[in-house]
Amino acid sequence: MKKKIEFPYKNISSLSISEDQLIGVIKPNVPDMIKRPTEEIIKESLKNPIGLSLEDSIRDSKKILILIDDYTRTTPVDIILPIVINEVKKYGIVNENLKIMVASGTHRIMKTEEKLAKYGREIMDTFEIMDHLWFDPNELTSLGSTEQGTEIWINKIINEFDFIMGIGHIVPHRVSGFSGGAKIVQPGICGNITTGQTHWLSALFEGEEIMGRIDNPVRDEINRVGKKAGLKFIINTVQDGKGEVYKCFAGDPIQAFKEGCKAAKEVFGVSITSHADIVLTDSYPADVNLWQASKGVYSGDLALKKGGSLILVTPCPEGVSDEHPEIINIGYQPYEEVKKRVDQGMIKDLTLAAHLVHVGRVIRQKGEGILVSPGIDKETTEKLGFYWARNVQDAVELAYSMQGKDAVMIICKNGGEIMPVVEL
Repeated sequence: MKKKIEFPYKNISSLSISEDQLIGVIKPNVPDMIKRPTEEIIKESLKNPIGLSLEDSIRDSKKILILIDDYTRTTPVDIILPIVINEVKKYGIVNENLKIMVASGTHRIMKTEEKLAKYGREIMDTFEIMDHLWFDPNELTSLGSTEQGTEIWINKIINEFDFIMGIGHIVPHRVSGFSGGAKIVQPGICGNITTGQTHWLSALFEGEEIMGRIDNPVRDEINRVGKKAGLKFIINTVQDGKGEVYKCFAGDPIQAFKEGCKAAKEVFGVSITSHADIVLTDSYPADVNLWQASKGVYSGDLALKKGGSLILVTPCPEGVSDEHPEIINIGYQPYEEVKKRVDQGMIKDLTLAAHLVHVGRVIRQKGEGILVSPGIDKETTEKLGFYWARNVQDAVELAYSMQGKDAVMIICKNGGEIMPVVEL
């Protein structure tokens, strides 16, 4: 019997495949719960904080900086911000002493229409939504180093405030185990030196050693940077497989984050019976460019057999990465090759270096990668180290020619978030 697989992209056609070839089609869970308005869930988290209440943490503060995530995340900031702002006003904070900054890390600056869509007209009309200019040394200040030696270069705006809070969401993450928590500071408002050093640390580990692990060496460094920067409170959501808010966690940046990770595992941790010869994954919702879409590679890696073929299906309307154009010329490479170039000074951007390794480990060492992307042409695809396929059907046929007619496949939906877990 044939099964039709649809993709969440208008310009990528569906796949027809025999069910006999599939181990399974997996997607994030939708926990059984009574549906409640998002506003109610947010307000409830503030009334029941973890580790530290907003009232206790904000007491005696005069100037508030709220850090919010950007277009690459699905956090319902437009709903959360008005609630949070109304709450802090109860403690005497006026609009003039409350500032909002997009914690965009090394991503591109958001367009006005993207800000309107994500943050809402009411917020945009009332507050200036400041951008983090990570690439401008004049915008940064040094906080010294962590005990482990990570240099902390951070947006100098933090010196103007006595209270910093972060709004974000939690999903499995290749670099830090999970997104959320102090990631709103590092890489959110840090310079590329700091971000490069934490990301390069993650390159020492296989994906399964980091992704979905609440405690890991990279997260520890991120938490240290957040603490030194003065992050005092977080509000993090976990959305379910339909994109609706499942739970919200407010409070201490470490304790609330850890509780949020447990909920994220309930949604995104999906059991599979074995690794597959072929893994086909989309990158939704991380689709804008290949830098983001590589999250599909990282999740697919967890389901892939050694020597297998991974098919990444993603639109990438902005191509590979305008912020890191060197990716195309260098291509994705194994750790040893990238480290050699770093040691020789040929690659100075450690954030870039880590990205090259994370993808390279999967498509150069563990197996082979096939890319289906209307936004990336054949020549670029092959320079990167992927095989190119015109459409998904062709990609599957190519993968079977590599793996043999008896190969079995797993298909990952919401590949930018899902975390396959092999239950042996």
